[in-house]
Amino acid sequence: MNFYDVISELNINLENRLFTVCDGVYAGEKMIVSAGDPVWMSNRDGFFSLHASEAMATEDSTLTEIAGERVFAELLGNEKKIVICGAGHVSMPVIRIAKMMGFHVTAIDDREQFVQNALDNGADEGICSGFEEALANIPGDPDTFFIIVTRGHMSDSECLLNIVNKPRAYVGMIGSRRKVGLVKQMLADNGVSQEMIDSVRTPIGLDIGAETPEEIAVAILAEIIEVKNRTRKSTGIPADILKPLLSDERGPAVLATIISKKGSSPRTTGTRMLVEEGGAITGTIGGGCAEATVINYASEVLRNLEDKEKHKAAGPVIMHVDMTGKDVAESGMICGGAIEVLLEIV
Repeated sequence: MNFYDVISELNINLENRLFTVCDGVYAGEKMIVSAGDPVWMSNRDGFFSLHASEAMATEDSTLTEIAGERVFAELLGNEKKIVICGAGHVSMPVIRIAKMMGFHVTAIDDREQFVQNALDNGADEGICSGFEEALANIPGDPDTFFIIVTRGHMSDSECLLNIVNKPRAYVGMIGSRRKVGLVKQMLADNGVSQEMIDSVRTPIGLDIGAETPEEIAVAILAEIIEVKNRTRKSTGIPADILKPLLSDERGPAVLATIISKKGSSPRTTGTRMLVEEGGAITGTIGGGCAEATVINYASEVLRNLEDKEKHKAAGPVIMHVDMTGKDVAESGMICGGAIEVLLEIV
């Protein structure tokens, strides 16, 4: 199987890791590790055949040095997803802020107009049905965050009972202490373990004295950020980028990956963008002058690409993009940081 087929078929409920040699004589070599075992190497007699154990000793997502070579190690996550049960007044600012943060947002409600409001506010998907029925079709995974903000404790209880045993990154429920107590007792009466009950964030959100729907939304998303960032996973290769990479009909493209950052650059390490022949661009590495610089370089490479295999054999290129210089500041497009971007012809 080729690299992208293996990536697409990884079990997302296992710990999956990706290692890429960034420069030197082994530049471009890759290894995929799942549940602690190497499951794929681009070269079975290459760098990782000698240094797999050293690579697997790294933690989180980081640019490290192994045997004198720079290696980008990624703890692979998946697209971050928020599932909101209830599409009332609190959910609208939650949706808007979550989309600004790059989450895929699904809103569930049994009222058609409320679901439409969620879609109008930016939700990627709206499900108009009973909560139990809708949640039965959402399996959950370690990158799914569930938010329960329905209109009553009976529907809250229904949602929580259908979520609490799913794989997830987070589940939080809005409500008064009395309501919270009733729901937790309901869970216990239904045989849910105390450990599972204690994992529910309720009352939902960080305690910042939030009062308005917008303030409550900030408190909820702040708590989700806190949970999300405890483990430094990269987003791996997002589905919208993986789809064209799996196609047999596509032409050559350049895959850009942020492998290191300093300062306040807007996107984290592991963020990817695909620049295809013909100008199609999928994903973003932060916009502005940094992204434009990378796109221009990648487009120039593709325009001059006479022999794809020859260029691939030459290995990847690392671009250093500094967004702190005087010229950048005077352009009005400064965010104050520097990134290294790995460019691979794919």
